[in-house]
Amino acid sequence: MNVITTITSKSQVTIPKAVRKALNLRAKDRLLVTIQGDYIVMIPVRSRPLSELFGSLPVDRPFPGRDAIRAEIHRELGQRIAKEEE
Repeated sequence: MNVITTITSKSQVTIPKAVRKALNLRAKDRLLVTIQGDYIVMIPVRSRPLSELFGSLPVDRPFPGRDAIRAEIHRELGQRIAKEEE
């Protein structure tokens, strides 16, 4: 698809409707703009809801809870301070 657009006096560019539709772009979507040689390249930045990431990392033990993790960190830090590592 080839379309021509114009840079406005405020240095803004309108993405033509055919391009927005083909890439499913909407208002407030973000684009990564890079320069490759003599070309301007715009790449849509697709953000995913955090809920889509659920289960994407392997789990080898159940989540012990925030307080248990903090206690373990404090214990390990205390041991390093006692050994004068910190």
